[in-house]
Amino acid sequence: MNLWAIVPVKPLRQGKSRLGDILTEDERFTLNSTLLGNTIRCLTSVKIVEHVLVVSRDLNVLSVARDFGARTLQEEGPSDLNNAIRLATSFAVISGAQHVLIMPTDLPLLTIEVVEELTSKGGKYQQIVISPDRKMDGTNALLVSPGDAIDFQYGPGSFQKHIDQAKKKGLQVDVFQSKALELDLDYPEDLEFLRKIEITGLG
Repeated sequence: MNLWAIVPVKPLRQGKSRLGDILTEDERFTLNSTLLGNTIRCLTSVKIVEHVLVVSRDLNVLSVARDFGARTLQEEGPSDLNNAIRLATSFAVISGAQHVLIMPTDLPLLTIEVVEELTSKGGKYQQIVISPDRKMDGTNALLVSPGDAIDFQYGPGSFQKHIDQAKKKGLQVDVFQSKALELDLDYPEDLEFLRKIEITGLG
């Protein structure tokens, strides 16, 4: 199973702008840097992951990624999440990837064990394994086999869009729900939810 993990990353000082009302630019930079490091660490620690490929237009991001042992790809042209993922996926497939795992960096509860559990559900030909956010709207993890089997449609409603597209193409769809993958940090209420979890645990 030749699996590549693809990690799209916005510039560290631009990411999480919707948290700007409660976090300063320096605080958001620190948060984004910490999340990036944890994501790469988790992915590179999973044996089944052949390569971790970070795609970004931020040279600082790419430098940090290489320090953590990841491969890097610089995004060109206007910043666009789906285009960045398509670029990285094409590179991975051309380089021999049979499966790709798209993993964002804004999952504060991500662990090595969660990645191992997620990847253990994949590996079949013509299959996606998909994890939703806690609102069942966005896509917080997506394992695609083969890597270029679907066109990525991240944005509002992407969870259902990815499922619908996979079914139309005859792919097996497996939904992997995990409390550790449900929480992404987009809005102030997400940070508040994270603080509650840190106090009470995942439950």
